[in-house]
Amino acid sequence: MWQQMFGSDSRFCDGISRRRMLRIGGTGLLGGLGLPALLQLQAEAASASPARAKACIFFQLEGGPSHIDMWDLKPDAPSEIRGPFSPISTNVPGTQISQLMPLCSQVADKYTILRSHSHNDNAHQTGRHWITTGYPPNFADGQARGVPFNELYPSMGSIVSRELGKGGDVPPYIEMPNPLGAGGPGFYGAKYGSFTIDNDPAQPDFSVRNLSVPETVGQSRFQLRQKLLAGTEQLSSVNQMVARPKSLTTYYDQAMELMTSSKARDAFNIQLESPELREKYGYSSIGQCALLSRRLVEAGGRFIAIDHGSWDTHFDNFTSHEKSLCPPTDRALSALLTDLDDRGMLDETLVVMMGEMGRTPRINNDAGRDHWSACQTVILAGGGIKRGVVVGASDKTASYPTTQPYGIHDLLRTIFFLMGIDSDKVHLTPLGRPVPIVNGGKKIDEVLV
Repeated sequence: MWQQMFGSDSRFCDGISRRRMLRIGGTGLLGGLGLPALLQLQAEAASASPARAKACIFFQLEGGPSHIDMWDLKPDAPSEIRGPFSPISTNVPGTQISQLMPLCSQVADKYTILRSHSHNDNAHQTGRHWITTGYPPNFADGQARGVPFNELYPSMGSIVSRELGKGGDVPPYIEMPNPLGAGGPGFYGAKYGSFTIDNDPAQPDFSVRNLSVPETVGQSRFQLRQKLLAGTEQLSSVNQMVARPKSLTTYYDQAMELMTSSKARDAFNIQLESPELREKYGYSSIGQCALLSRRLVEAGGRFIAIDHGSWDTHFDNFTSHEKSLCPPTDRALSALLTDLDDRGMLDETLVVMMGEMGRTPRINNDAGRDHWSACQTVILAGGGIKRGVVVGASDKTASYPTTQPYGIHDLLRTIFFLMGIDSDKVHLTPLGRPVPIVNGGKKIDEVLV
């Protein structure tokens, strides 16, 4: 019975592992095991490996980039499949990518191409929920209520924030230039939510709002207001009816930390970079976000999420990829990997680039490609990832993996493993339900150094 319900991985003498015991406890089968004992058992079961990556920069190419036009070309396929683009050689012998990515072709020795990622959700909002949290959404696609729309399950960034905490002068989890959508903290609560830069660093007048004291207030008045607020908080602590909501206190404390830290303000100040380096990254949204992400990692950021949209190319897929989507992405990724490597940061900074899906191999009647989650390419670099390899393969039309398919849970386990986070660790929801960080999957050993 036990093995049927909970599996058979690693063992007490009766065949039940400590990890499985946590799940048994959460079901009520161990009625005498209280919460303190359950948490102690969890701590004993933890098996996180030492971190290889201190931080992760995660690019979400929202809408779904075309893997068959960028990373996994099929030049021998029929014209209605292959499209107009040709493969080009990279600086890794035997590895080819698209002509759309010429700069990335010259740094292919710095990253891994995972060509066999696959999952079952062929929609935007629900697909993004899956890849960001590893759990099913509680809504149908297109029916999400507000942002973030992961109401229960925490996102990758929130998990990293909770497990690793602050690494320096900036918040551990930062999103830009827009929220990820499913990038919220879920039941973890506001303390582990993101700091969102809702402004584009490619704009000439870019600044992060509310990082400094307004000139109309002045430093002395600002300090006086802090003291008054602190006094009010002490008085209200005896009367919970007038105390600030906990989430509001969290946001206030985070804002105060940033406003009073000159190092944090400098980390967000992309104008401190040289014009030459900014040009290498490209004066595009994704380019300047990539550069800013490097600055934030240097300042101790743990998980930097970059949301880059407009990849949903149902119409005119090829012009969109050739003219507006791939050139800035090619420049941004190649510059980031080179910059991180030159500074000795790449080996301890994990970089992930992916969308919520790929695109259909068959071209539609509008010269576009539609949703296709059965096969997509993920780019991985740094932080314990092999350099210059291709992992996995797809069939002759890039429709399905022909090698071991890797899914969302496998990828999440790999990311957390590299960051020293135990994917089997369990947290309890406010209602007492145990939820593991990742529920299923295995880390992708093929991509690991």
